[in-house]
Amino acid sequence: MDKPPSTPPLPRPDDRPAGRTPDRTPARTPDRAPLFSRAAVVASCVGFILIGALQALYGPSIPAFRDEFGLSPSTAGLGLSAHFVGGVAGVLVFDRLFGHADPASRIGNRKLLGGSYLLMAVGAAGFALAPTWPAALAMALVAGLGFGGIDYGLNQLFAVGFGHRSTAMLNILNAHFGIGAILGPALIGLVGAEHYTAVFLGFAALTLPLLLCLAGVRDEAPPRTGEAAEADDDADVDDDADARRARARSRSLATVLGAFVLLYVLHVGIEAGVGGWEPTHLETVGYGATAAASATSVYWLMMTVGRFLVAPLALRWPARSIIVVSCAGMTACLLLAAVPALAPYAYAGVGLFIAPIFPTGLPWLNDAAPRARRAGALVIAASMVGGVAAGPALGKAIELSGIRSVPLILAAVSAICLATTGWLIRATATRRAEHATATLPADTDPRSATAGRPPLDGLGDRVGEKP
Repeated sequence: MDKPPSTPPLPRPDDRPAGRTPDRTPARTPDRAPLFSRAAVVASCVGFILIGALQALYGPSIPAFRDEFGLSPSTAGLGLSAHFVGGVAGVLVFDRLFGHADPASRIGNRKLLGGSYLLMAVGAAGFALAPTWPAALAMALVAGLGFGGIDYGLNQLFAVGFGHRSTAMLNILNAHFGIGAILGPALIGLVGAEHYTAVFLGFAALTLPLLLCLAGVRDEAPPRTGEAAEADDDADVDDDADARRARARSRSLATVLGAFVLLYVLHVGIEAGVGGWEPTHLETVGYGATAAASATSVYWLMMTVGRFLVAPLALRWPARSIIVVSCAGMTACLLLAAVPALAPYAYAGVGLFIAPIFPTGLPWLNDAAPRARRAGALVIAASMVGGVAAGPALGKAIELSGIRSVPLILAAVSAICLATTGWLIRATATRRAEHATATLPADTDPRSATAGRPPLDGLGDRVGEKP
């Protein structure tokens, strides 16, 4: 007897490609068992405020470091460098633990985040209480380890934990980083750099209550797309032709991943370059010190506002479209910044357009390079390296061409970001078509592989379909 119309039809065995196990399907709909409770989402946003503030506390505290330990300016600046070195190490170490090949050896989500919060709190408190500068640098390294673990862990989980809303949620999460980066220096300015120890201790104390909210984080994330894809590849490679196709896909994957790394290194270099050199450039072209400092604050503020503004757009537009518009707008604004009368407003526009690139690129990366286990960790670590390398590299270029060339140098770098994004759009479209053709039954016409079907997103669902 026919089933009633209200009863959903049962899946037929021939609906699934051969060799695929059916038990992956529930994991592709994370909304059925959310990774984060509402309280845990709020706590995660607070965590990003704190890591944004921590990163921004070192610079305004440099005068106090110099007075207390008798340091030169360059030596005092090593505090932030130690923090970033710890951050890169934290990303790579926690990714190694989180993505261990043996499931029994993997670290769970709660341990990843809890350990990171503890390291950051201990490092911040130790930095405040360190009796010597080498000890302070060691504690900054420890705090950086926790910083890197939180940055990697929350970005990675938000990228897969909200289905079609992941891009929007990532932008909201990273907007809170900007809030912290604004509040940190403001707090140092309010209490005075000489009281930096109290600020760092207070920061450590504020980190600890976040541990209580980890109960709202599901301990097991949905299967990482890299693992599922690798398993499928292993099942499919059973002759020389399949082996050759697998090698070709690996080379293509490495090229795509390299392009994402380049995009992240360069755009974070632009972000740090504008933040570091905008005041000097504006003063050189005739603005006062107060006006230049205020314009730089507006630049950072616009980065935060831009991420909140793009969140609803991310529900309607694909990540690649948002990023190509962002790179084009960033390039245009940097060119306009070379005109002295427009420079402060143009730099604010740079902040607005650069804002979505970091958080929006992560879901696109998961979609474009699903077989790369370390893709997310690699680009997040690369972004930190870009921030560290931007200062010396841009400084050398300015020595050769002068302060007035700052926006033009950055515009050239931004143009490379735009070209890289255009290449990635074409390359990832080709990879999606090849993937669809490779998974067709043998008797299917490859020309119809993608006809009438939307592309796959990073979780295996079709774009536009809600979990």
